[in-house]
This record gives sequence, structure tokens and C-alpha cells, in this order.
Amino acid sequence: MIAIEHASCDGVEMDPGREGCLVWVTGRPQSGKSTFANALARGLRDRTIAAIVLDGDALRAAMSPPPGYDEAAREAFYATLAAWAAELAAQPIVVVVAATAHQRRFRATAQRLTEPRWVEVYVDASEETCRERDRKGLYRAADAGRLPNLPGGSAALAFEAPEAPTVVASGGHDAAAIASAIAAVESALGPVRGLRR
Repeated sequence: MIAIEHASCDGVEMDPGREGCLVWVTGRPQSGKSTFANALARGLRDRTIAAIVLDGDALRAAMSPPPGYDEAAREAFYATLAAWAAELAAQPIVVVVAATAHQRRFRATAQRLTEPRWVEVYVDASEETCRERDRKGLYRAADAGRLPNLPGGSAALAFEAPEAPTVVASGGHDAAAIASAIAAVESALGPVRGLRR
């Protein structure tokens, strides 16, 4: 493990020797996961809780070679993402992951690595709503057969919604859900957060 002796994140200092927690934000593609994750991280920092966001799409783009989208590649990617996130969450920081992880078992791996310091947020946007928000054209590409492995798409992999998420959000800008997620993080961290200005 790479230990954090002293670090800061947007003006929030992190004391060594304390563990953070892992928040996994899941939902269909284009549901608002990244928007929610970034809003949550800002809200945590406003409360002097150090937080970072790991965005699944951004991490995929940064990896060389980039991981594929077949079943084996997805399983390897999400196992790696879970391990990275758990490693960081063992340090004094809250790790907010924004990633579809369309199968429950992918998210369960991260949960096993971090429980009880685990919060799951489900951005519950319907496929119709996601299509309306789809500026990337993912669903159109799936409909045309150019993106056959889009989770939740018409001809694609099924998206397995969480059975008992900690928080359910209607979209990325759901202020009530963001507040609930902040409260859940504070509960997971316990009375001594070890995170201060």
C-alpha cells in the first residue's frame, strides 16, 4: 500500500492513520452518474471531508492499451477499478466512483473490499430519460448495431439495478439525494473522521 503521509485536496487536509470510504455511483449510461459524483465530492469538501472522483470513462481513456468491452475485458476492468478505489479508500479520503458496472457482481467486489466503509448510490433514470440526455449518441449507435455492448441499450447487455442501494437519486442534480449521500458518508466514516481543514 502507498501510504499518504500528508496531503490536501481542494483546501481540505487529510490526517494520516485514518481510513476513508468508498461511494460507488451506478446507473445506466447517460443517467447522470458523473454529474452526481462530482456534486457529491464538492458537497463533501464543503463539509471539510476530503474526496476525489474516479470516473470510469476517464480511467478507461487513460489506460494503455484501453480496455475492451467484451465480458472478460469488462470483468477485468471493474476488478481493477474496485481494487484501485479500495486502495485509495484505505487512506484518509472518500473515493467517489462513477461507473456503470452493469452487473451487480462487479459492484459487489468493491463492496467486499471496503465494507462497512461502503455507500452505493443508484442514479435511477429510465432508458427513455437516458436517451434524451445522450449527447454522446451512445443509444443511437447501439440501435444501429455499432455499439452492441451498451449496457441497458435496446440490443445490449442488461443493466442490473442495485437491490438495496444506500441512496437512490433521480438524476445527477438530485439535491436531496446528494444530501442523503453526504449523510451516509458521514455515518460510514464514524464520529472521528480524521479529515480536517
